Parts: sequence; structure tokens; C-alpha cells
Amino acid sequence: MNNKQSIRTEIALKKKQHTKEELHRLSDLLLSRLEKHPLFQAARAVLLYYSLPDEVQTHEFVEKWSKEKDIILPVVKGDELELRKYTGNANLTTGGFHIKEPTGLSLTDLSSIGLAFIPGVSFDRQGNRLGRGKGYYDRLLHNLSLYKIGICFQFQLYETPLPANEQDIPMDEVWTENGRMH
Repeated sequence: MNNKQSIRTEIALKKKQHTKEELHRLSDLLLSRLEKHPLFQAARAVLLYYSLPDEVQTHEFVEKWSKEKDIILPVVKGDELELRKYTGNANLTTGGFHIKEPTGLSLTDLSSIGLAFIPGVSFDRQGNRLGRGKGYYDRLLHNLSLYKIGICFQFQLYETPLPANEQDIPMDEVWTENGRMH
């Protein structure tokens, strides 16, 4: 079984084989499928993320849907993720990992969030997620009881089970540009 770091390295090499334009096109395809998902359609508030260049690109999706839904984005605070409502591109600041984060107050009532789209370095067909190794999402998801959809590119899907332990939170579904994989 590969260890987590070697899988991260393998996926990073695969990402470099795709142009920025290809990743953007694949992201659009994936997100256009997810916006038809019944849970997304029904949700008033959705936990998303503001993507890094090598992740499923969410910037336009966040902007588009923020006009109809409360879009909640994570903000890195020490070793934890704090959740804040997206209130427009003008109200974003660059955080510690070069990720754009919303300014404003931390969300205290998390019960309104109906669905979460979670990024990952890799996912497997059992719903296991491999993150970047800091554990931010696992700590956050331990405190949230909501439906979790992991999203990644097809080439990030790991065909054999990923290494997982009790701290790792599995996804309820995993989607790529090719549709639902788990």
C-alpha cells in the first residue's frame, strides 16, 4: 500500500500533465453536473471552498450561486477552519496558504448548512479522502453533521483504497467530471 505522501506526489505529477485551461474546462463540467444534484438544489446554504490553482476551480461557481444561496467558505485560524459567509469578491483577503478567504464574522449557527463540497488531493471509491496533510477538513468535519460530497478530477480518483484512520472523515459521495464515483 502506498503511503499518503507518495500518493500526494503521484497526484501532483498527474496535475502537471494538464494545462490550466484543461483544469478549468473539467471543473466547469463537474460543477455543472453538481448544480443539478437534488441536495444542492434544495440547500439554502452550501459549504464550498475558494480553490487553489490545482484544485477543481470554484471561483465562478461561488460567485454565480452566491446570488441565490448562502455560500459558506472556510478560513484558516491557527489549526482550525472557521466558517464565514461569502459576501463578494471585494470582501476576500489572502490567507496564510495563499487562499482567498472571506472577511467578516465567523458563522455561529452551522445548522443552516445543507451540503458541503469538499476538496481533496485524492478520493477513492469508498469515499475516503486524502487531503494535503494538515488535517484541517477532518477537524472541521468532526464538528459538522452534514452531507459531504468530495470533488476532484477523474485523474485524482484512486482505484485502490486510500490509507485511512479514525481521524479521517469519509465522504457521502465522490464526484469527478465523469459523474458520481461513490
